[in-house]
Amino acid sequence: MYLQELLKPDGRKLTLYSRCPIAAGIQAPSPGNEPIQANPHLRWHPLRGEWVAYASHRQGRTFMPPPEYNPLAPTTNPEFPTELPQGQYDIAVFENRFPSMAVQAHDPPHLIVDTLPANGACEVVVFTQDPSKSLSNLELDHLDLLLQVWGDRTRALGDQAQIQYVLPFENKGVEVGVTLHHPHGQIYAYPFVPPVPARMLEQQQAYYQQHQRGLLQDLIQQEIADDQRILYRDEWAIAFVPICARYPYEVWVAPIQPVPTLGELTQEQRRSLAKALKTVTLKFDGLWNRPFPYLMAWYQAPTDGQLHPESHLHAEFYPPYRTADRLKYLAGTELAAGMFANDALPEEKAKDLQAVVVNLAESAYA
Repeated sequence: MYLQELLKPDGRKLTLYSRCPIAAGIQAPSPGNEPIQANPHLRWHPLRGEWVAYASHRQGRTFMPPPEYNPLAPTTNPEFPTELPQGQYDIAVFENRFPSMAVQAHDPPHLIVDTLPANGACEVVVFTQDPSKSLSNLELDHLDLLLQVWGDRTRALGDQAQIQYVLPFENKGVEVGVTLHHPHGQIYAYPFVPPVPARMLEQQQAYYQQHQRGLLQDLIQQEIADDQRILYRDEWAIAFVPICARYPYEVWVAPIQPVPTLGELTQEQRRSLAKALKTVTLKFDGLWNRPFPYLMAWYQAPTDGQLHPESHLHAEFYPPYRTADRLKYLAGTELAAGMFANDALPEEKAKDLQAVVVNLAESAYA
């Protein structure tokens, strides 16, 4: 992996990553030259026992621009700079212009509930310079690089004393709220462990204390023995519809042996995860022969400086589709009660995905 760190005219950081050496002399552009003045804050929700972030400046963020004004494409006209420069590189990461959290956040308002500065970080990860691509049609060694990038950003962000948890994710499709069509994801780095991974961590810790083994590690072995819902499997990685899926076509991707964070993956695990990732996204797109919307989130150990042998890195895909004609959105029981109701059995949806034939075109490596 090659990387080059640059500074934008507005003071934000840009890091370029590549499978090949990156030429010197690349200048980082920015849609504006004024420093970002975002100052988000957190408010405590006393009934739910969790923090809520407030970032009103995000109302001015870019929304569905035409292709000629794509802010994530490399700059072609210096008079109308985008977020990315021209040059030979594969992946770019930069600080979000409209962050929900910012390391420099300060002086939260004094209110009737507890408040804190939202001292986190929000980064944009541009998967490729080509706006027509998606994870499903990137080369395997490009996906391998993306896994390395997520690991590198996890280390860089997690090394900051304020950061306790790093969450890479991708929203794909307008159905899940995408405002820019160019293939990209985001990384949120939180000053606390958010509620969903905190609950997962609690369950994993309790199981590990009792069994001295990982909870997801054992669940994966049970899925392998059951052999009904597996979409991809090799020596190092697996993709499957979990037996407890809350969404139709929900899929988990994981290394078979526990690894706490993206930065601790071995080369073999990364290569296998790249194949699993490509297999899943190809099957999604092949299911109805059109781009398939989803939220993909990577769950990993907190970056609190503690050992987390119970933590098992994995990605979870949450597609909103219920059938070819209807969308599954969270409604009464999910939003109000927090109990998910799934209208389709995981085994049925696993069979749908298993039936989609894909070709990984493994020219990068076998």
